[in-house]
Amino acid sequence: MEALEFRVHTGPPIVANEVHSARTFLQTHEFSTASDYFHRLGRIQSQLTARPVATRGEKRNYGGEAAGCWMQIQSIYDHVILSTCHDGEFNTQRGRVKLSHRFNTAGRIDFVELKFLRSLHPQLNGALRKLVTIQSYPGLRKDWHEADAFALPVLPQELVFLFGDVFRSPRDKILAWLINIGHRITEGLLGDLRARGGNGSVPESENNPNQLCLKDILTDQVALPILQHAAGLESAVEVDNPERVVVRYIRK
Repeated sequence: MEALEFRVHTGPPIVANEVHSARTFLQTHEFSTASDYFHRLGRIQSQLTARPVATRGEKRNYGGEAAGCWMQIQSIYDHVILSTCHDGEFNTQRGRVKLSHRFNTAGRIDFVELKFLRSLHPQLNGALRKLVTIQSYPGLRKDWHEADAFALPVLPQELVFLFGDVFRSPRDKILAWLINIGHRITEGLLGDLRARGGNGSVPESENNPNQLCLKDILTDQVALPILQHAAGLESAVEVDNPERVVVRYIRK
C-alpha cells in the first residue's frame, strides 16, 4: 500500500488493474471494508482521478555545497527530497550514511530516511530504513500541525556519525532532532545561497549527468516555496510507544 501511495506522487503511473488487484487482495484475505487499508486505497483512487502522475520532465535534481555541507535536492512534482551524507568511525569501524528528508508543499515532513552507504554491519550496505514516517501522509492536509507517525523501534548505530552522543538523549528528543535536521539544513541552505550564491560547480559524472547547480534551485517554482516553508518550521515529538509517535509543529 505504501508503494502505491508513493507512486501517486512520483510515478511510474499506477494503472487501474493495480488498484483493482489490491482491492481484490484485501477482499480475498477478509480485510474489513472499514479498515485503514480500504480507506487508503480509496484515497489513492480518488487522487488518481483528481490529477495526473508526475512526468519525468517535472523531476529536477540539484547538487552542490552550501551552509558547510554537500547536499542533493530532488524537486519532484509536489514535494522535495533533501539528502546529505555523513561518515565517521565507531569502535574502529568506518561507515557512511545518507540522510534524506522529504517535505510536502507546505514544508511539513513526510518522512526521514537513512540509507546505509557503508554500514557498521556489512550485510546492511545499500539498505534503506525509514526512521520517522508520517502516517498516511499522502492524504493529509498539507499544512497539518499535528500528525501520528511511525518511528523505527531501534534506531541505527550509524546515527553517531551525525552526533557522537546522540544516544545519550531521550527517544523523543532524538526523533525531533532527526526531523529538525532537515529544517535547519534548509534554513542554512537558503541563507547561504542568497548571501554568496553557493557552490554552483557540479563535476560531470556518469551517475548524475543531468544534475543541476544547487544555486539554480532559487529559480525552481516548485522547490523554492517548499524550502522556504520548511526553513521556518520546527517540530516536537511525543512518544506513545516504541513505534507510534506524535509529531507537532511549534513556533520557532
